[in-house]
Amino acid sequence: MTDSEIMALKTAFTFMPQAIEVTKYEYGDRYERVLEQVELVRACLLEQGIDPDEVAGEINPDTSPNSYY
Repeated sequence: MTDSEIMALKTAFTFMPQAIEVTKYEYGDRYERVLEQVELVRACLLEQGIDPDEVAGEINPDTSPNSYY
């Protein structure tokens, strides 16, 4: 992947719901599909050596809590 493609993937990921937020109540019968899509993007990020849990802080550092690492 190119740097711009990775940045686009990271940016799109920040707009996706967190897996814990995906419920049948919120998403109806498509909740399993939404979960699969979230996991697909997480897997793509991991394949590129990117920690999905750190992406939001990288893309929007001013609105993300400080890391405890």
